[in-house]
Amino acid sequence: MTERMRETRWQSILCVFLASVAFSTGGLFIKLVPWSALALNGARNLIGALVIGIYLIIRKHRIIISRQVLTGALSMIGVTTLFAVANKLTTAANAIVLQFTAPVFVILLMAVLYHVHPGKLDVVTCAAVLLGVCLFFLDGIRAGNWLGNLAAVVSGICYAGVFMMNTGERADALSSCFLGQLAAGVILTPLCAGETDFTAPTLAAVAALGVIQVGGAYILFSEGIKNTPAVTASLITGLEPIMNPLWVAIFYGETLSSLSAVGSVIVVGAIVIYNVLMNKKTGRQTENPAKNR
Repeated sequence: MTERMRETRWQSILCVFLASVAFSTGGLFIKLVPWSALALNGARNLIGALVIGIYLIIRKHRIIISRQVLTGALSMIGVTTLFAVANKLTTAANAIVLQFTAPVFVILLMAVLYHVHPGKLDVVTCAAVLLGVCLFFLDGIRAGNWLGNLAAVVSGICYAGVFMMNTGERADALSSCFLGQLAAGVILTPLCAGETDFTAPTLAAVAALGVIQVGGAYILFSEGIKNTPAVTASLITGLEPIMNPLWVAIFYGETLSSLSAVGSVIVVGAIVIYNVLMNKKTGRQTENPAKNR
């Protein structure tokens, strides 16, 4: 590997890391804005769409319209809206970790829709994640925030749709992100008229959500993932569900119950290990395809 290639790879890894940090600020900023989840989600998506739109113009990236892109856009609307709702109804840790179950729903949807039978690793991962999710809901029933946990799980299902629809000949991740955020922004932003708090701290948090947590994060991730090794990207993105509740605990004072903490370790650990093992397996198959004949 040349010095230039090494430099490019490290820059890409840095972009993925910064994207994870940017994504992880969502829980804190949503908690800090005293608006309804729908109004807040509309405003942050409208700002995010503006940021990504400017980026598309600068890069001369043409927006693609296809079934995959539009389905991905609809999934994006579901992800951002339900994540905002979940953060208002449950803890930030519960919201992000339960959304992080998306790979499990990819496995299940692939089995149901495309008849792709899960392997042993898929089954074990699903079982482990299901155990972790059960711990969240046991704690949620006790704490009265089970509805927020449910919204977070459905957000994870929508996130699985984003992953699935961003693969294929007519798929384009940036087009899906832009169209989904633009649609959510146009539909939901008018609800901001019913809000009463438009102080500088509130507007700054809304702007940060749109520019950093939505628009900037997706741009950084789309650039970084191009030259970042898959295993490295999997490990770095696994930092988001750890950093998200950390920011909330430090700056908002929200704590995590012991039962949810155990569930978090199980879910995050299972997903990260699954991604690492699957990426290593894919790498071996690529290096020696004769073994798979």
